[in-house]
Amino acid sequence: MRVIPQNIVILTGAGISAESGLGTFRDTDGLWTQYDLNDVATPEGFARNPDLVQDFYNQRRANCRGARPNAAHEALAQLQLEHRGDVMIVTQNVDDLHERAGSNGVIHMHGQLDRALCAACQHRWPAAEIMATADRCPVCESQSTRPDIVWFGEMPYHMEMISGALARADLFVSIGTSGNVYPAAGFVREARLLGAQTLELNLEPSEGATDFQEAILGPASQIVPEWVARLTG
Repeated sequence: MRVIPQNIVILTGAGISAESGLGTFRDTDGLWTQYDLNDVATPEGFARNPDLVQDFYNQRRANCRGARPNAAHEALAQLQLEHRGDVMIVTQNVDDLHERAGSNGVIHMHGQLDRALCAACQHRWPAAEIMATADRCPVCESQSTRPDIVWFGEMPYHMEMISGALARADLFVSIGTSGNVYPAAGFVREARLLGAQTLELNLEPSEGATDFQEAILGPASQIVPEWVARLTG
């Protein structure tokens, strides 16, 4: 008799959004190749040249607005709707494609492109389409507005909530992740130690592939809907 997991935690990475036209760090062309990560994805880079950083994220925000959820995003939204247990989606992505596909309660551990953050008072609000260094915080009026993105060297968001979910998980699934960005890369080991089954859905094996008990390889827009159909069917 097939045992259906009650509590499922799903980690998604850049691979799930790549088929929607959003590039990854490893693309050989595209937006990321035009910039040094130290200049646009670190607090130090923002301190050196905030105008450059704001311009970079304005471009990313525009790219995101032009993208559409693909079949993998839609399948996970369907899984949340149909599964009788709990399905938590934790994403390393800063786009809103999960939400636009219909998913609820998505945990954005690396922040969100469509949110702004005041570095002075930590207030957060919906980001304008075009952000600028001169923008003022609507609460404290400080000119300390930045994208609400977790940069290299900063602590990811919601770690306590994620750890609690991993402790309750019957199944941990990683979709489209590289397996080399921590702390997310360590979630599979944490989940296994706490008794969860583990599954990787990826275009190719990640750097942490040996930590998973099972793997299904192929394009996310193909293998994720097939997996959801088997689980819900």
